[in-house]
Amino acid sequence: MIRSRSLVLLLFCLVLVGLSGYGAYRVAQRLGVAELQATGLHRLDLYAASLEREISKYAFLPGTLNLQQSVLDLLVRPSDGAAVERVNAYLEQLNERAGTLSIFVMDTRGKVLAASNWRRPDSFVGEDLSFRPYFRDAMTANSGRFFGIGTTRGEPGYYLAAMLTGEHEALGVAVVKVSLEQLEKSWSTVEAPVLVADENGVVILSAVAGWKFTTLRPLDDKTRAAFDHTQQYNRRALQPLGVRDIEDYGPGTRLVRIAAEGPATVSVYPVSGRFLAQARALPGTPWTLTVMSQLEQVDSLAQSRAALAAIATACLCMLGVIVADRRRHLRHRLAAREALQKAHDELERKVEERTVDLSATNQKLQAEVAERIRAERTLRAAQDELVQAGKLAVIGQLSTGIAHELNQPLAALRTLSTNAGRFLERGDAATARANLDRIADLADRMGRITGQLRNFARRSSGLSEPVRLCHAIDNALGLLEARLRRSAVEVEWHCPTDDEPVAMCDANRLEQVLVNLIGNALDAMAGQDRPRLELRCERADGVVRLQVRDHGPGLSDEVQPHLFEPFFTTKPAGEGLGLGLAISAGIVRDFGGSLQGANQPDGGAVFTLELPLAPAP
Repeated sequence: MIRSRSLVLLLFCLVLVGLSGYGAYRVAQRLGVAELQATGLHRLDLYAASLEREISKYAFLPGTLNLQQSVLDLLVRPSDGAAVERVNAYLEQLNERAGTLSIFVMDTRGKVLAASNWRRPDSFVGEDLSFRPYFRDAMTANSGRFFGIGTTRGEPGYYLAAMLTGEHEALGVAVVKVSLEQLEKSWSTVEAPVLVADENGVVILSAVAGWKFTTLRPLDDKTRAAFDHTQQYNRRALQPLGVRDIEDYGPGTRLVRIAAEGPATVSVYPVSGRFLAQARALPGTPWTLTVMSQLEQVDSLAQSRAALAAIATACLCMLGVIVADRRRHLRHRLAAREALQKAHDELERKVEERTVDLSATNQKLQAEVAERIRAERTLRAAQDELVQAGKLAVIGQLSTGIAHELNQPLAALRTLSTNAGRFLERGDAATARANLDRIADLADRMGRITGQLRNFARRSSGLSEPVRLCHAIDNALGLLEARLRRSAVEVEWHCPTDDEPVAMCDANRLEQVLVNLIGNALDAMAGQDRPRLELRCERADGVVRLQVRDHGPGLSDEVQPHLFEPFFTTKPAGEGLGLGLAISAGIVRDFGGSLQGANQPDGGAVFTLELPLAPAP
């Protein structure tokens, strides 16, 4: 019966723990998605504003050609060679100053009469572009906008077209082709992927290179035939991106999954998995802007909170079981005490009735009861001592890490302070002052230990500035000083002190990269008898090159292709997430540099870090 009740109680506790964890997971996930929605809407505003600002810089340019008399004269007299030369030169100069890809003028039949690239072998001059939608829109609605891939050079761009008119009739069309590549580059550093799809569902702009010129929905044969006629995408394959809807969260917001197909795309954030897709139509265009917010962090946070809720519920269940068991134990003790009291009363009655001999038996029974009570008290005191000893052991484990680095300076401070007092008693002020100076040096050393950790943990500003590389290496080695000393690593590093290299980067992030590379080198040499670490810094071809070399086993053929992939690691489970080199490579790319890893012919691995050289003051 008791066993059956215990089993039912255990099942009830397990069900309660499961329900609490699931409920906490659902609530945390919904809160996380709501917060992610708010962040995504803000990102949509920023991306839409940046795209609109980029396009509006050139929107007026085609119409201004209607004010240039030489352009109008060419449209009236297209066979005038001198007019063609003047307009070509003018468009070439205007294109250079405006920073556009190309500018060209067409007559009413769609033939290009003059172009900014008239000097190039692949010039537009003489081509018939009447099939292009921007030409037809400009001839019918006075203006046209169109994103497509050039048929001559295969270069994608945004076309802005405007009708050129004379006094009473249309004379032709002016077209300006602009590049949105710079805008895409700025999007590649954001926290969440963003893409822009045109009216056909084709991704024309994206922060992820692998998503560009894919489709968000399947294309039928008729649509593809129309694309072949207009050559809008210059016969690109237009493969599906693989977006699958999971759940709808309202207008413009849905939960989707992007399958990982084909070769992995190199990116600072995941480009496959579950995303919160938030879309918005761009005013003035048939385009749709979509922000893909990764749900990995939301899921991780929800799982953590679910685990905490389950653990808290399990603790409450255990506490309830302990309280119930204690109450049951008290009831048993009270019952035993009552039974003992009854036996005692019965024994006293019998003692009164019986002879003196029975009194000795009664005293013996009382002694046995007293001995049992004392044994119970002794056992309880021993249990309390064991609990207290366990608490002290945990406190000792927590203080070991801090005491390891500060124990020797503290012991030295104690000895020096005692000696200084004795020297002062003897009147030896010079020796006492020397001891006080050494105390100050030790205090500075302890301050540097904590100061280096504080500076390393400080939030980085993210702005590039001139940074002395020798100083940055010193800081990184100082942070790892304790580990280098424990591992008995011989450090050899070469840095020109007379003309120290200075790079353009952020000092705090650079130290983060150096600490990661040196830490990986130490892991690679773990267990060696005489580990040796080499660091070299030099100028080369307008950049600063820094090398971190270990004398370990080197990089295997299987590891080298995946060095900078997120979540790839060769360390045992629980010792690394595989994000160190991926994050370091992303930081170096933000500086405009590069990070590479290879094997040395003499053995070991070497990681080469290149950063832009800071301009001379």
